[in-house]
Amino acid sequence: MKIKLYSSEYKDAWDKFVRDSKNGTFLFYRDFIEYHAGHFRDYSLMFYLNDVLVALMPGHMEDRIFYSHKGLTYGGLITGDKTTAADVLSIFEYLTTTFRHQGIRKIVYKAVPHIYHIRPAEEDLYALFRHKAILTSCNISSTLLLPDRTKYSDLRKRGVKKALKNNLAVKKATDYSGFWQILSRNLKDKYETEPVHSLAEIDYLKSKFPRNIHLFTVGNTDSNIIGGCLVFETERVAHVQYVAATEEGKKLGAIDLVVDHIINTAFAHKTYFDYGTSTENGGWHLNENLIHQKEGFGARGTVYNIYTIDLSI
Repeated sequence: MKIKLYSSEYKDAWDKFVRDSKNGTFLFYRDFIEYHAGHFRDYSLMFYLNDVLVALMPGHMEDRIFYSHKGLTYGGLITGDKTTAADVLSIFEYLTTTFRHQGIRKIVYKAVPHIYHIRPAEEDLYALFRHKAILTSCNISSTLLLPDRTKYSDLRKRGVKKALKNNLAVKKATDYSGFWQILSRNLKDKYETEPVHSLAEIDYLKSKFPRNIHLFTVGNTDSNIIGGCLVFETERVAHVQYVAATEEGKKLGAIDLVVDHIINTAFAHKTYFDYGTSTENGGWHLNENLIHQKEGFGARGTVYNIYTIDLSI
């Protein structure tokens, strides 16, 4: 087993492995990982067995703690079809031994939720168990299995009907600025925070991944945007990254309409619709009003787990 620290000369090999992997998505391509390179000290790893690349782990180092990866919704080990459970055990054994010798204190590991796997790829969870990893964060997302979905609640049905009665319509947008104003204002007013991505960053990512990033807006005229939803599309999943509406949009059912459009029209061919997490503080606080709205569409729980391996033990 050999470990190489990623550098730009390996970009093509990295991206090709992600493309052919069991559990990689476009979030793991180098152009996505590096859009916020200034915020993190990259420490991404490439694992070779008998000189053959068998796994990748996007990550960064901070205060002698390895994170996989704070800047990504999910992270963890990316593996290929030929990577076996024994290989993954060897990777973790070699990685933990190497990190201990380097004085690294902990590994904080974000697992890729199973809904994003192209083929089963939970060998890493077994390896985490073997290395006495502790579950330190558990965030619950709301997911629909699209081929066999639960019916909407009466409240969500009424929301869609209200939007249609008020002549609201959904369209796919190319200019994100109007929606970003609504989103930024909502987050500022409610949480005193900002979107994870700036408008410039999301425009950059859209230019790099035009087939994966989509914005759907709601309005009653071409110039009157009162809501919208930004979707990250992977092979099996349509994931809601941001959803927001003005006060008028909320009253008129704009969010219900755009979510219904994504589920039943834009991405009806996908396996899963993932409405995003409804937890804060590492999962210790559940926003019950938020998850109730999502569950009204029939969505049910998928967890985004984060584990910690204490290397001092």
